[in-house]
Amino acid sequence: MTQDNEIKAVKGTGIPLHGDDIDTDEIIPGRYLKCVTFDELGKYVFYDVRFNEDGSKKEHPFNEDKYNGASVLIVNKNFGCGSSREHAPQSLKRSGIKAIIGESFAEIFSGNCISLGIPIITANKKDIETIMDFIKENPDKEINIGLENKKAEYNNNSISIDIKESIRTMLINGTWDTIFELQQASDKIDEIAKKLPYLNNFE
Repeated sequence: MTQDNEIKAVKGTGIPLHGDDIDTDEIIPGRYLKCVTFDELGKYVFYDVRFNEDGSKKEHPFNEDKYNGASVLIVNKNFGCGSSREHAPQSLKRSGIKAIIGESFAEIFSGNCISLGIPIITANKKDIETIMDFIKENPDKEINIGLENKKAEYNNNSISIDIKESIRTMLINGTWDTIFELQQASDKIDEIAKKLPYLNNFE
């Protein structure tokens, strides 16, 4: 297992996004689902709530210069609800988001994020509000999310975070990447394939 796949901590500046029930259609509008690859999705994240029809900017955290380069997204309740489109976490990842802390998340969205190596972390409402307020006043201060000690630390403050133990283990051990796991098992796969009659001139 390579060190690159092991996610024991995520560190970066934060970006607060207020609102319950922000769905996947808001995260990435449906007309961008026709893409051949996910590479360009980052520039369309939250597009319809960030821009007017004429292309001018609306008020939105992702449009604020002070949050440029932020990699830790802070949200409220039931984030990522709606359709199961995998483009939603892909667009967040391509925009630079490496971890999300929130009150709660839609289950399918959470699973899609984990498959990309984006930790989905929960914390209580009061702590979420406190960290959001802190980021607004201190957008240049880093947040350090520790998956081993289950703490999010910022400016000498610390809050308890929660994550499913099975997911936490996968992230820390690097087994969240199923494609990488298959690649590592290629010799065993070839060995089994040689024993399968329908792959070996079976008549």
